[in-house]
Amino acid sequence: MRVAEGIHALKIPFRLPAGPDNFLERFVYCYLVCGDTVCLIDSGVAGSQEIIFDYLASIGRKPEDISILVLTHSHPDHMGAAHAIREATACTVAAHLSEKNWIEDIDLQFRERPVAGFETLVAAPVKVDRVLKDGDVLGLGGGFDMEVFHTPGHSRGSLSLFLRKQKVLFCADAVLLPGQLPIYDDNEACVRSVNKLKYMRGVEILLSSWDEPKRGPEVLRALDESLIFLRSIQRAVFEVINEYPTADLMAMCGQVVRIMGLPPAALNPLVARSLASSLEKKRPRGH
Repeated sequence: MRVAEGIHALKIPFRLPAGPDNFLERFVYCYLVCGDTVCLIDSGVAGSQEIIFDYLASIGRKPEDISILVLTHSHPDHMGAAHAIREATACTVAAHLSEKNWIEDIDLQFRERPVAGFETLVAAPVKVDRVLKDGDVLGLGGGFDMEVFHTPGHSRGSLSLFLRKQKVLFCADAVLLPGQLPIYDDNEACVRSVNKLKYMRGVEILLSSWDEPKRGPEVLRALDESLIFLRSIQRAVFEVINEYPTADLMAMCGQVVRIMGLPPAALNPLVARSLASSLEKKRPRGH
């Protein structure tokens, strides 16, 4: 769908195994920024190139118009089709240095962060041609200059991107959706990154990987709700650990899911791993 002049959102559906003959239906957004050249923000899961290329044709552009693919981070739903897109377009692949190893070595990523259905979500690794850092600017021509912001928390090298002239902010997975699965590396880093985005001036459209576009007053509301959610999770983790100090990680996760009223699918090792980041802050020095 067209979000603004030259900016398009593509909703990519996929499914995750959730048990024998049971699947969790999910989706992720990729974005096209069409200046003189095209910037693709994230690639979706394996096979998503067909959706992306068909959409490009519908707006009168070609796959070869993609000059750069920015991977906001290395997780499967964001880089799954990157190799196929690079092969078809010869585009530059760009990401933060902290994500480079997992993008270029998917076996390493799976060993260090196992995800159900990983092999169906990522087709192949891809080489990172350009390392991005906070403060970089990507000029796409046609009045589209994209500013790069390092917003760690969801992952160490997560990036957000800002088209200042168009007043459009791409926040990837930095802004958590209240009531949904809390997946991140570091709760406190998430809070700092959301605050960083909250105090950016001139944002009128917020584009997330997991939410519908937010406009006007909805932008600040979404950021505030994310902060409240993150802090509520932190409090729930501390409450459980204080009451059940010997609980193992999955038991703790189950209690947090109950307290927060999260969906049953939140009781999984990936969410438990996320909640464990709060325990690191609770642990005494020297332990």
